[in-house]
Amino acid sequence: MEAHKQLTIGLFGFGTVGEGLYKILQQTPSLKASIRKVCIKHPGKKREAPAELFTTDRDVLLNDENINVIVEVIDDANAAFEIVSKALKNGKAVVSASKKMIAEHLPEILKLQQETDQPFLCEAAACASIPVIRNLEEYYDNDLLHSIRAIVNGSTNFILTKMFEDKLDFQSALLLAQQLGFAESNPKLDVEGYDAVNKWSILLNHAYGIVEHPDHILFSGIQNIQLSDALVAREKHLDIKLVAQAKKLNNGEVAAYVLPQFVKHDDPLSFVKNEYNGVVIESGFADKQFFYGKGAGSFPTASAVLSDIAALRYHYRYEYKKLYHHRPHVLANDYYLKVYVSFDDWKFIPRDKFEWIEEWHAEAERKYLIGVLHCRHLTGSSWWKENNTSLILTPDPLIDNLDIIKLKKRSLELAGVV
Repeated sequence: MEAHKQLTIGLFGFGTVGEGLYKILQQTPSLKASIRKVCIKHPGKKREAPAELFTTDRDVLLNDENINVIVEVIDDANAAFEIVSKALKNGKAVVSASKKMIAEHLPEILKLQQETDQPFLCEAAACASIPVIRNLEEYYDNDLLHSIRAIVNGSTNFILTKMFEDKLDFQSALLLAQQLGFAESNPKLDVEGYDAVNKWSILLNHAYGIVEHPDHILFSGIQNIQLSDALVAREKHLDIKLVAQAKKLNNGEVAAYVLPQFVKHDDPLSFVKNEYNGVVIESGFADKQFFYGKGAGSFPTASAVLSDIAALRYHYRYEYKKLYHHRPHVLANDYYLKVYVSFDDWKFIPRDKFEWIEEWHAEAERKYLIGVLHCRHLTGSSWWKENNTSLILTPDPLIDNLDIIKLKKRSLELAGVV
């Protein structure tokens, strides 16, 4: 595609994002991009666009030689992968917003890009309106990127905001999110962390060259957080957020997870409320940088799709420098986390798995402790998600230095605490 050449788009999906893109393109004639055809699943549904624009036959778009860009914004991961695969093989550039599809098929998508020499862009699949993928690709060198922390799911952030600011319990906050359209009628993908870990799988590739299926990343959602946890956080002058984190360890490997976390009030992520997303990137010489923007909604997500479409005019594609031009990092499985665990009954808590427990409150009906665990006691078990147990990371949870572990444990032993 030559620079400024007319981009002719085949669009899959005309829901919230697809319709938003359609409306934005009508208001940006300078882009020289137009939608030639839209493939939909339900032809009887009323839509604010000419009827002749729509078809239910995907091959009408995929085999049209006049269409040079396929934009895919559907919620069926398997169908999305079939569409993306055929589009790339047919010599068409692809823009996608399907995080589940990308996370589950990343190796195949990378291979297809190499085989077909076609660009595949997916900014909208990460943090909607925040251009985090492009920044990780272009700005941050592999050796200088220390860590990336983010709130990547607007639905869970909205629920947690309401639990804190309006003192709602979890179910009431979830119901409000559903009523306002920030959570689906079946909110499992958002609430239990699946959406967030899919996004994190994508960002790990652009940040560190790590290609891992989301099943191999430690994660949970906010489904077990209690109002009592919010009250404890308030007492300690902390917030609770669902935080995705990746941090380079001393041995060069990268610890990565998506878990609820206590956040200090001066942490930039503490300022991210309601349906907004936020990303904090720390690098060798730039120190910390903070990106903030809407993480959901028709126009914010469509704006990221539009940005990718615009970039195609200049032959832009991801170079995957961290994967192909550097030595890719490895996902770590040997580190410790300091955690807060609240529960109803001690018998469900494997106290012998903790390196040490430095705080516990057992007198109330809802009990809690703060202690240090090796990550394998979370990745290899589910006790911390069951029996009404709630696990939340402390503000600075990651412990990489084994000497500190040994010293701390020895000092507690001498004090008769452990």
